[in-house]
Amino acid sequence: MWTQNQIRRETALHSEVEVLRWAMECMLQYSTCQSFGTDCKDLIAMINEPHAWPRFTTELERIETLKICFPDFKITHISRTQNQTSDFLARTARSFHRVIYFIGGSIMVWLPRPPQILVIE
Repeated sequence: MWTQNQIRRETALHSEVEVLRWAMECMLQYSTCQSFGTDCKDLIAMINEPHAWPRFTTELERIETLKICFPDFKITHISRTQNQTSDFLARTARSFHRVIYFIGGSIMVWLPRPPQILVIE
């Protein structure tokens, strides 16, 4: 539903945490959804055992604060093969090399459609 290209962070895992924080903030504003999915198993481990990731203390404290707003918070692993559309949108948004914000329920018309998506209009 949302697209935003983030500035490059210290590590890919820092980017994963930042994107989860942003997604949680968006959900609070625009949806009642309590479930999140990621293809990053380390991110799930961080959420489940934040004390085991001391380099991410500040970022994980923000996530923990946001989790208070989600009484039924759930994060699950979704393989990249099951998440091709989101992965495609993320790679395409990064290729623009400028800030992009989008909130909506469909693929933006200015993005090329990945070949595996069948659109019936």
